Amino acid sequence: MSNYSIIQKDFYRESGKWLSKIEIWRKCINPNLHFVYILRMTQKYQKTKILNTFWRMILRHYQIKYGFQIYPETQIGEGFYLGHWGSLVINPNTVIGKNCNIAQGVTIGQQNRGKNEGSPIIGDEVWIGTNAVIVGAVTIGNNVLIVPNSYVNFDIPSNSVVMGNPAKIIPTTNATEGYINRKV
Repeated sequence: MSNYSIIQKDFYRESGKWLSKIEIWRKCINPNLHFVYILRMTQKYQKTKILNTFWRMILRHYQIKYGFQIYPETQIGEGFYLGHWGSLVINPNTVIGKNCNIAQGVTIGQQNRGKNEGSPIIGDEVWIGTNAVIVGAVTIGNNVLIVPNSYVNFDIPSNSVVMGNPAKIIPTTNATEGYINRKV
């Protein structure tokens, strides 16, 4: 799959329309979409030395400007959606599935010691609410809604709502219904 089609799928999540390259550029006035575009371009040119350096410099500038700390090494599936801009940290070893929404203030980080040493793996169609924290080598299943301000440091099965600190799991078959729109 070409990088352009991944960008189109990311932007489709916001507008519900398939956009041309010109229309994508017009949508880049939105800081969230602008950052996702730059992140995807940096990922596209990781193996081309000069273009990689150029896009990394641009990405670094916008990481500081918008408050997103997401690196091109992070594996992110198509249909990635940032709900709001500002103060977002994702460890570069994290794996994120398709059609995931992440709100502001979220931290997805590694744990450096203990039984969960490592970084999270997040499944498809996961909605992560404002100020949620996910740490360690944990696996978040598909169709999971993580309520704002939740702290997750253990595996979460698919089809669940997670809330609180310490987090509690509520099994729900339609966990992200109404939260994950315009799936690709």
